[in-house]
Amino acid sequence: MTIDALDLGLLRHLAIALFIGALVGVDRERKAIDGIRTFGGLRTFMLISLTGAVAAWLGGLLGQPWLLPIGLIGLSALLAVSYHAAQQEPAPGLTSEVAAIVVYLLGAVCTAGHPEIAVAIGITTSALLTFRTSLHDLARQIGPDDLAAGLKLLFSTFIVLPLLPDQPVDPLGVLVPYRLWWLVVLISGLSLLGYGAVRWLGEQRGLFLTGLFGGLVSSTAVTMASARQSREEGAATDALAMSVLAAWAVMFVRVVVEVAFVQPSMTARVAPPMLAMAAATALAAGFFGMRPHPNPRRAQVTLRNPFSLWEATKFALMFAAVLVAVELAHRFVDERALYGIAALAGTTDVDAITLSMAEAAGREVDVGLATRAIVVASVSNTVVKTGITAAWGSRALALRIAGAAAVAGLAGAVVAVLWS
Repeated sequence: MTIDALDLGLLRHLAIALFIGALVGVDRERKAIDGIRTFGGLRTFMLISLTGAVAAWLGGLLGQPWLLPIGLIGLSALLAVSYHAAQQEPAPGLTSEVAAIVVYLLGAVCTAGHPEIAVAIGITTSALLTFRTSLHDLARQIGPDDLAAGLKLLFSTFIVLPLLPDQPVDPLGVLVPYRLWWLVVLISGLSLLGYGAVRWLGEQRGLFLTGLFGGLVSSTAVTMASARQSREEGAATDALAMSVLAAWAVMFVRVVVEVAFVQPSMTARVAPPMLAMAAATALAAGFFGMRPHPNPRRAQVTLRNPFSLWEATKFALMFAAVLVAVELAHRFVDERALYGIAALAGTTDVDAITLSMAEAAGREVDVGLATRAIVVASVSNTVVKTGITAAWGSRALALRIAGAAAVAGLAGAVVAVLWS
């Protein structure tokens, strides 16, 4: 690069560096206005980012790559002096100082030719600074069991999964360990996503939100907890029905997501009936949610962390058993027997039969048949959960849930027949 190369491209990169400095500096400026000790403000962070950008540009222009690290050392020394001068009780954190170093390096990334990456990291940095309180609250809510479950999921994903064979290991040719465990990781990840949302928002933040995110963890758990709560004196039956039906709606959508991951070409066949059931339950949830609640109670749905290695192994075994049953039915029995297998599997878990049908669709099993089997399993699971509300819930809740379940099941069955 020469001096003559100071063109609009370079000016654009310098402008982006200034923008990143301003983006982070605004948050630090606001903290200073609120009386919170912080290093620098808007102008300081803009200058730091610009310094990094110029150091990287000059280093490349003059063939002196040491200019960037020398600038970083100088900035670090300045930050150390500032931090030492601001020592107080309680001791201040290092957030602003670390943010200043990040902004300096992002400025360098801009003129190094990767402004898009710098902007993305800059926005992430600003978000981390802005949502400080929420992140701290979330960290306080993470218990030892939650942390252990997260580490186990990472272990299962990045250590166990790569070691598994990616070829069939059974005489039928349907059990591929890598594929089985990948699906376990997928289900566990979706469940942990919902569990984390509930923990972040709080189990008492509201019945609707608890049902919505609880449906990612276990719609059966939400149904059971709401049913038991409905028997308590003064329970808001309509609000509890809303929570249960919101969880069911999420479960139906979750089935579509699972199929999209495993067999994208099948998504267009599965989505209409499942989304029809999701829409029916969501509308019912909205109907009950809009009704006046004379004594609304907050949610008390206690959800445990859904991931453990033992639970993951059990799911893999269940999934393998369903795959074998599907293959045997295809080879030796009328394929319509799959409906019975789907109905039986759906009484305990929809995920295993959904993933099995998605795996087999287009190969051993007709896509239309696989789609209807998934609908049968979903309806079977819905019937079981309706029975839970009848057995453990109040009569008022059971009637509301039974009516919504009948409409949802009918909608799904009709759309499945017409669409497939």
